[in-house]
Amino acid sequence: MQRNNHGVRSIRKTVLILLAVMLLSGSFDPVQRLHAAPLDKLPASLHIQLQNEPGSLPLSIPGVSEPSFQSRETGQQKKKKISRRDATSWVDLQQRYPGTFVIGGPRKERKVALTFDDVPDPRYTSKVLDILARHKVRATFFVVGSRAASYPSIVRRIGREGHVIGNHSYNHAVFSRISLFAFQQQIRNTDAILRPLAGYSPRLIRPPYGEVLPGQIEWMKQNGYIAVNWDVDSVDWRGIDSSTILFNIKKTLQPGSIILQHAGGGIGQDLSGTLEALPKLIKLLRSKGYQMVTLPELLGEPAARSVKP
Repeated sequence: MQRNNHGVRSIRKTVLILLAVMLLSGSFDPVQRLHAAPLDKLPASLHIQLQNEPGSLPLSIPGVSEPSFQSRETGQQKKKKISRRDATSWVDLQQRYPGTFVIGGPRKERKVALTFDDVPDPRYTSKVLDILARHKVRATFFVVGSRAASYPSIVRRIGREGHVIGNHSYNHAVFSRISLFAFQQQIRNTDAILRPLAGYSPRLIRPPYGEVLPGQIEWMKQNGYIAVNWDVDSVDWRGIDSSTILFNIKKTLQPGSIILQHAGGGIGQDLSGTLEALPKLIKLLRSKGYQMVTLPELLGEPAARSVKP
């Protein structure tokens, strides 16, 4: 028995030595092999910056669930871990970066902004647009770059119907878990996709999960962007019913509120509650004297970023 154990240990040692030699010599590099693979041989969802770091997730790999969109519990658990590591709260960020990091608008007027994340999604985005058109309401849509590349006609419709387009990263990366360079790539790649579709470079950025680091906000400030989170969370991504969505919104609603909803989701994610709640929400807000406006109207800032030639 001891001889067998000794033999197993010897084999393991030999394998480890061989791997070390191969890595040091450069003859085997798994990352390089992935980068060397032609893009047309990779799933479409991986046609992204292949230097992705932990925290950025592909949108839709067949047979694999989408933690970025579908498993929102995972995202919430990440938030808790991140908040313990980085104690910078949204209130602190507002104070440090006034006008560059916002969670709400002026509180003096009864105006609110409806915002919709994770678009475009052919299952839900067009239906949300239909409801808004029927009730003559304009909103702000935060667009995921890789999805915009897949469904450009929906993005064009958003702009054509008078809504505002914002940047929601390329593949729903958790900004607080990636480097500054990777963060910049997320924004720039999405901007390059959105600019011809929207007709402008979107000034507004919504960090996925609301997670963003001070250094990233500094970069936004220097480059003419505004980070926009929210002060009213519908929690509609959980697939809850319309009455619960409305209850969640009413809890923290006030003049100047930025209301977070979703018009796109992951594989199997059910946003029917959002569709059912939206006409009721519009009626409720109007009955309370609220005017629904786009984020640029609420904040008094242009939707477009001035781009240096």
